[in-house]
Amino acid sequence: MTDRRPGAAGPTAFADAAFAERAVYLRAHDALVVADLHVGRGEASAVSLPLGERRDLVDRLDALLDRFDPGTVVVAGDAVHTFDRVTDRARGTLNALRDRCEASGATLELVAGNHDAALADAWDGPVSEELVLTGGDGSDGDPADPQRTVVRHGHEAPAADRASTPADRYVIGHVHPTIEIEGDRRPCFLSGAGTYRGADLLVLPAFTRLAAGVPVNDAVRTGLDSPLVTDAAALAPVVYDPDAGDADGAASALRFPPLGEFDRLL
Repeated sequence: MTDRRPGAAGPTAFADAAFAERAVYLRAHDALVVADLHVGRGEASAVSLPLGERRDLVDRLDALLDRFDPGTVVVAGDAVHTFDRVTDRARGTLNALRDRCEASGATLELVAGNHDAALADAWDGPVSEELVLTGGDGSDGDPADPQRTVVRHGHEAPAADRASTPADRYVIGHVHPTIEIEGDRRPCFLSGAGTYRGADLLVLPAFTRLAAGVPVNDAVRTGLDSPLVTDAAALAPVVYDPDAGDADGAASALRFPPLGEFDRLL
């Protein structure tokens, strides 16, 4: 059985990350990052949540804000679900999420995903192709030389000219990774050191609970749907387990070996 202790998989990228349920807090930037809210999915399909989509998203974000008290909340793409429109109900949910962020003293930043084609016309705030995080609270690393973390959705690669001024780290969504362990499918993160243009990469699970997710157990053979994932074998799954946690979330991160070793060691 895999050693699930933090750090058991060897050198760890994103050492400043505090993992949570379908979200990550980056201490170096005082930023909470989520991806793939797919607001409006319940409205557009037959799936639903017992408390309703808005209540589920707002309540879970509220718990994360209370836990981490971030200065910035970033949605790494696919804030909404339908490609061609943003309904009044979906807009109301996004407004409720922003209101909760502002009440907590956080700024909500939206990064465009492939589902967000109509979002810029429906949202009264900026929608960015990517968000660059630098500095923060200065608690990690040298404040005079902060790491440059770029948050993108992950459906498209950064512009080719970015290779001349590469990011230190990329955080993306889009893939909706999950992992199957002993018949149980759980959302997971994928973390790799230097796996994209020499930069570290962190792939987030979908924040919506209405998406089944994509199992990564066989990803070395089948690949993953993002041009930033150039070597799936080098990415290590991280599973958040609140039952194994402590106050800062460190022990809640169950780290597995890279996918290239996963089948052999599980």
